[in-house]
Amino acid sequence: MADSLPREAQVVVIGGGIVGASVAYHLTGMGWNDIVLLERKKLTSGTTWHAAGLVGQLRNSLNMTKLARYTADLYRNLEQETGLATGFRQNGSISIATNIQRFEELKRNASMAKVFDLTVDVIDVPEIESRYPLINAEGILGGIWTPSDGQVNPIDVTQSLIKGARLQGARIFEDTLVTRICHDGNQVTGVETQQGLIKARQVVICGGMWSRQLAAEAGVNIPLHACEHFYIVTEAIPDLPNTLPVLRDYDACAYYKEDAGKILLGAFEPVAKPWGMDGIKEDFCFDQLPEDIDHIQPILEQAMSRVPVLAQTGIKMFFNAPESFTPDDRYHLGETPELGNLFVAAGFNSIGIQSAGGVGKVLAQWMQDGFPPQDLWDVDIRRNQKFQGNRQYLHDRVTESLGLLYAMHWPYRQFATARGVRKSVLHDRLAEQNACFGEIAGWERPNFYAADKASASYQYSWFRQNWFNYSAEEHHAVRNNLGLFDQSSFAKFLVQGPDAEQVLNHICANNVAVPPGKIVYTQWLNTRGGIEADLTVTRLEMNKYLVVTAGATQVRDFQWLTHHIPSKARVVATDITSSMTVIGIMGPQSRTFLQSLTPNDMSNEDFPFGMSREIEIAYSFVRASRITYVGELGWELYIPTEQALGVYDSLVEAGESFDLRHIGMHAMNSLRIEKAYRHWGHDITDEDTPLEAGLGFAVDMKKECGFIGKEALEKQQKLAIKKRLIQFALTDPEPLLYHNEPIWRDDEIVGYITSGMFGHTVGCAVGLGYVNHADGATLEYIQSGNFEIEVAGKRFAASASTRPLYDPTNERIRK
Repeated sequence: MADSLPREAQVVVIGGGIVGASVAYHLTGMGWNDIVLLERKKLTSGTTWHAAGLVGQLRNSLNMTKLARYTADLYRNLEQETGLATGFRQNGSISIATNIQRFEELKRNASMAKVFDLTVDVIDVPEIESRYPLINAEGILGGIWTPSDGQVNPIDVTQSLIKGARLQGARIFEDTLVTRICHDGNQVTGVETQQGLIKARQVVICGGMWSRQLAAEAGVNIPLHACEHFYIVTEAIPDLPNTLPVLRDYDACAYYKEDAGKILLGAFEPVAKPWGMDGIKEDFCFDQLPEDIDHIQPILEQAMSRVPVLAQTGIKMFFNAPESFTPDDRYHLGETPELGNLFVAAGFNSIGIQSAGGVGKVLAQWMQDGFPPQDLWDVDIRRNQKFQGNRQYLHDRVTESLGLLYAMHWPYRQFATARGVRKSVLHDRLAEQNACFGEIAGWERPNFYAADKASASYQYSWFRQNWFNYSAEEHHAVRNNLGLFDQSSFAKFLVQGPDAEQVLNHICANNVAVPPGKIVYTQWLNTRGGIEADLTVTRLEMNKYLVVTAGATQVRDFQWLTHHIPSKARVVATDITSSMTVIGIMGPQSRTFLQSLTPNDMSNEDFPFGMSREIEIAYSFVRASRITYVGELGWELYIPTEQALGVYDSLVEAGESFDLRHIGMHAMNSLRIEKAYRHWGHDITDEDTPLEAGLGFAVDMKKECGFIGKEALEKQQKLAIKKRLIQFALTDPEPLLYHNEPIWRDDEIVGYITSGMFGHTVGCAVGLGYVNHADGATLEYIQSGNFEIEVAGKRFAASASTRPLYDPTNERIRK
């Protein structure tokens, strides 16, 4: 240990667990030698020391799996580099299914793994028994086997990473409590410790369950909360092989790991126990929490049935200690939107060991380059809303989120806890229409409307769920008549000032130098040409614009906007999301319907597609924007929130003679999928360019002012595009597509489905996905291949189209 604390450093890493150690290791590995790591007590003394040490690799997306695979590779070779043992063993893992729905999930995971080039085999019961001789196979239908999964000793790995960082110049200080994040209001400037101030150009918070409070005192939001986490370790079991794979019995909320001749049995109980609501005591270090065997007794009883040797073996240790969990079971990573050069890697939801290596690598690259090295939206700290840092919200949500790690990952599954945070003013009216609400970014949104007297709730399945027919009827109503959507969850930003056009034209790929009343569909790109945001910009007045984007990306997009406004620009950006309710009126009868309610001319000649203006409805002036995300004639109505109920009631009353139908988000998704409209975060990300995504029409390469990302697109235009977003339709009407299903072309996997839904107009499952080809994903290449989509291990023939399956000429939205 160094003798004295430095007064200045390039980077200060807060936290001496495995994640902080990995960040320091990877920063020094890039040649940064002015790195200081500060640990409040002793290295690993928070959560790392008691982690089970599982190193699984299959995650729910390609990039998350890449990080986990890198972690396994790092741990495998770390001992050779540093000379310190890590305890790494590659015994593989088995996950079992005890019902048809779980087996469907596991088989879909195995198919998904093929996309990620990870070997995951579907295995039958005899093979499960062969690979895990201790198991009682009663009730098991099958499982999956991942041979490259492993396990480690977390303390040893951390010490090895620390040694590697030290060897490359990092300075490590234990018993050094950080009391404050220092900043100038825009950028981090250093940290205050009990031993004094350290100035720093960059700071990384890897403080585990202490991270939220430390960040909050600097005005930064890191939503996480500690929960009690339980496992037991048995007495020694004679002749227990040390080659046993990790066994996961998700339906029984349990995992089993061989541990030095004993079995470690861990639990992810459905209703967790939050901990530390009143703060964490200062001397917390390698501490355990009181036993509560009654809490996990049901899991222990099932475990003794599944692995009978447990019933004849004593318990050496009943272990209970805290770990931090997040509202959505995804960890927090990246630069904070509130303070520049303040980075976060925290809230790992019991997967910190298997994530730490990859996290350290990509965060170090992010800090060096100023942008993430790959699409990391799944875990980006900017996905969080401010309310999610609320203590009561976190307490209530993590009672559920811990258990969801092993619960069925149903399509469209909704959280049951901490609901009702953000409601449109229409919420109660929509509930009266028998809406079943889902949640996104805290917003309660109708996902479907159940039939009269039917339960407005989900019955989850991997196959057709209980709302399938309801949503089909809504879908057809929009295609053939008239539908009403609550779209209030849109994020809305007002950008105004003399330089508004100049600033927005630099940020936007399309040209926003348009007359007032014109809507511009555009993307915001990074310097590599990747899509950072997908949105509309409406010119309200010469010096005033309205930016409308998705509710889920509200924080991220506003941060991107404000961070790209030059300091001397005469521009003000304001988030006005809550000030306007948005009602979508969509369908072939929408013009006739709205014309019956307003004296304004709604004709195609006077109100063409892509225009926005104020109209009169009921007692209000409403901004009507003729645009659509469902592929039909329609308008989005932007209404002052305090006037929205009156407008809504007028719409519904007049709609009785038009057979107006309320429409949920599931139908919106199926409608947009048929029209091949892209969804940011699924079909387009910061790794995908407009040229690859088929959005070149929304880019103005000729505008004189240029725009962020133009140079990258110019270079790409000169080269063969190696991936192209394609729309697929299954020929068999039975299978369902969600995402990550492999795309086969002539017996070769060439990509995967980025989003999918059943298309009720075309009568089959429809998906979007990128087709990759090293020599160019040309139209000839697409048209000359035979395509199949793999669903749960079976391939289904699919047609591939570069044009929308529904209304490819856009006739319906423009007439």
